[in-house]
Amino acid sequence: MTVPTITLHDQTTIPQLGFGVFQVPPEETAATVSTALEVGYRHIDTAQMYQNEAGVGRAIADSGIARDELYVTSKLNNGFHRPDDARRSFDQTLTELGLDRVDLFLIHWPLPTLYDGDFVSTWRTLGEFVADGRATSVGVSNFQPAHLDRIVEETGLVPVVNQIEVHPYFPNEEARAASIRHGVEVEAWSPIAQGAVLDDEVIGKIAAAHGKTPSQVTLRWHVERGDIVFPKSMKRERMEENFAIFDFELSPEEVAQISALDRGPSGRRGPDPDTFDYMPE
Repeated sequence: MTVPTITLHDQTTIPQLGFGVFQVPPEETAATVSTALEVGYRHIDTAQMYQNEAGVGRAIADSGIARDELYVTSKLNNGFHRPDDARRSFDQTLTELGLDRVDLFLIHWPLPTLYDGDFVSTWRTLGEFVADGRATSVGVSNFQPAHLDRIVEETGLVPVVNQIEVHPYFPNEEARAASIRHGVEVEAWSPIAQGAVLDDEVIGKIAAAHGKTPSQVTLRWHVERGDIVFPKSMKRERMEENFAIFDFELSPEEVAQISALDRGPSGRRGPDPDTFDYMPE
C-alpha cells in the first residue's frame, strides 16, 4: 500500500502517515521500529525527550532500507533551548541516530514562561542546521498562533510543520488555521486521543458502515483533512491496522460528523502550550 506524500513549503516531501515512538521504552525501541519498518512505515517520529533515538537508529541501520527512502524526525529537548545548548544537543541527536542528517528537526515546546520568553533565538538556531545541511527541514511543535506569528515576523523563517495535539475531541482549529495561514503543514499528535475516541458512537457507526475499525476511521479523518499522522503501537497487528487506511474514503458528511465531536479545551488530552513548563532532569 502506497502512503501519500505531502509537499512542504520548502519543496521537500513528507509521508502523510508515519510511526511515532513516544513512550516506547528505549530497550524495546529497536525491535518495535524494526517491526514498523517491516509493515511498511517509512516515516519515523522520535524526540530527544523520548530517550529512544538510539533505538530508532539501530532499527534503521539493521533494516537495510536506503536512507533516502526513510523520513526521520526528532525534536529539541526542553532543557536545551539556549542556542549553544541546542547546537550541542542536535549534534548528540545525530550521534544517537547514527545519521549525518535528519529530515526534520522541531522545537518540541515553545515554553513561553521560561527562558525569559525567548523561543525566537532557539528557532533561529534551528535554521543553522538547514544551512549546514544536517537538517533537511525544520519546524515546530505545540506552537500556538501567537508563537507562530512571532517567530515568522522576527526571523522570516517559516516552519515547514507545526506538530500539535489534534483529534476529534480536540481539533485544535485555531492552531491549525494559524499554521495553514503561514503555509505550515499540520502534524497531529495523539491522533486518536490516546484511545478515548475508539468507543465513540458516531465514529463506531461510521466504522461499521465502511467495514473498518474506529481507529482506522479516525486516522482517515485526519488524512481527509490534510493532517500528517503517526500513530504509535507496539503490537504488529495494530501497526498493520493503522497502516491500512488508504483503501477507503470518508464522505464530506462523515468528516463533518466526526469534526462535530469537538469538545473545545476540555477535550485536550495533553498540556496547554501556553503554560507547559516541564523541564526534564
